[in-house]
Amino acid sequence: MKNNRYIVIVGCGRLGSHLANQLSREGSSVVVIDKDETTFNNLSPDFSGFRVQGDATQIVVLKESKLKNADIFIATTHEDNVNLMVAQVALKIFSVPHVLARVFDPKREEVYAQLGIDTICPTSVAAEMFLRAVANGATEGKGIKP
Repeated sequence: MKNNRYIVIVGCGRLGSHLANQLSREGSSVVVIDKDETTFNNLSPDFSGFRVQGDATQIVVLKESKLKNADIFIATTHEDNVNLMVAQVALKIFSVPHVLARVFDPKREEVYAQLGIDTICPTSVAAEMFLRAVANGATEGKGIKP
């Protein structure tokens, strides 16, 4: 299944590599950027995209990833400030049409939204799921799906 999307992902930890593997499997052209070359070991053997070792806060690294051609940009590092900065650069300088960023601090979600950046906040998502489980009286050991 080919979908011809060009996606740049910053961060190749658990989340970034999982997204890269899945999106690559679905037929997207994927570029993953990470400072730490060893994180590329998280990519599956069938990952068909590209790896760029470097600091995504550096414009030259973003240019190397051909960010100007991207349909989607996803920032998945563990640093909210880094994610915000690279997401803003992707949006404002490289004019990427769809920019997403992981943000851990729920208070920052609104700031990102005002800047035109879609966010996923694991803290808010987990809290919502826990609250739903408490309200529904989830039983021990059954697991909870979103």
